[in-house]
Amino acid sequence: MNSTGTAASAGLADISPIENVPLRVQVANRLRAAILNGRLKPGTPLVETALAEQMNVSRAPIREAIQILENDGLVETIAYKGKRVKPLTPREVAEIYSLREVYEVMAVRRIIERGTSVEALRAPCAAMLEAAERNDFEGVISADETFHRTLIGISDHELLFASWQNLYLRIHQIMALRNRDLPQLHEIAANHPPIVDALEARDMELAVKLISDHTRNLDELNPETIAQEH
Repeated sequence: MNSTGTAASAGLADISPIENVPLRVQVANRLRAAILNGRLKPGTPLVETALAEQMNVSRAPIREAIQILENDGLVETIAYKGKRVKPLTPREVAEIYSLREVYEVMAVRRIIERGTSVEALRAPCAAMLEAAERNDFEGVISADETFHRTLIGISDHELLFASWQNLYLRIHQIMALRNRDLPQLHEIAANHPPIVDALEARDMELAVKLISDHTRNLDELNPETIAQEH
């Protein structure tokens, strides 16, 4: 191959392939995002005909998408009534947050014990602060998720990451429902840089305390309020 052809091939390597995403997956992704961002609240009925009309698709991909979300644990079937966004019980909220604390404390300990770089956590911290400046609620939630996903990821524990991924669907939903009632986006964003600073300083006691306080948030978290059906 001549040099021109080689250069062209090298350039093509940077071009992403076109993804052919099935319609049911596209619909499921849209509905999942609406549930996780709190726009579709716990207890909301999912009516195939209404969703098909709203999303301008047939009922078949809607039905298949709802099944995907049911497999995710975000949707449930009520006998003689149909599908709805699965409600949260106070016990579920409390258990999810207590388990989240266990996972993230474990991640913090591993990061410090292994001397892992935490530089990757700086970008989501900055993104959170920038989103808070714009009063961009969903931007803050998205950056927050990236922060915690990165925290678990750099702890380098595959089973922990897989377990956390499954749990985080509900964590994200709870965060969105809780934080929509908390207008202090700057306060939410400001909670994260001190965690990174403690990790960087290898201060185990402080890092564990900060991540525990952050994931627990008992003063802000009211399971009864979050779990109520809307």
